[in-house]
Amino acid sequence: MNHKINLLILLMGLAFTSTAVAHGKDQHDAKSKLFVGMDTQAAKVVKAFHHALQIGDSKTARALLADDVLIFEGGRVERAADEYANHHMKADIKFLKHLKISAIEHQVKVFGDTAVSMYRAKSVGSYKDKKVDMQSMETIFLTKQPDGLWKINNIHWSN
Repeated sequence: MNHKINLLILLMGLAFTSTAVAHGKDQHDAKSKLFVGMDTQAAKVVKAFHHALQIGDSKTARALLADDVLIFEGGRVERAADEYANHHMKADIKFLKHLKISAIEHQVKVFGDTAVSMYRAKSVGSYKDKKVDMQSMETIFLTKQPDGLWKINNIHWSN
């Protein structure tokens, strides 16, 4: 599994480097560059995960995670879907219910049975009497399971 993740990281780096060199300073339609791969099954899983957290559907959010998911956030790590579902997911849901979240960029690249989702969003609202106005970034790695369904294997959140 780690080999697949390392390979995806390498491929992502090469893809972004070659894009920057090939296009230079040419002006292209920004939206087409910012939202890529949205019609893929992997992207639909990521969007369903976002939606489930936003509306408080912990059962659906948990079902989209691989049992051995790794979640990195704020210098911490959770090493299993049940660990996240029984702890930090509850806090995430409480927080997200108070925010309006707008996607700034979402790119999903599929490499056979693996995929990577790179997402940036703007969140505004208030939580516990504090104004929230922030941008966040998320990288999600997914794998296609033997039954054909995509599962989230790794999440890295930062803001």
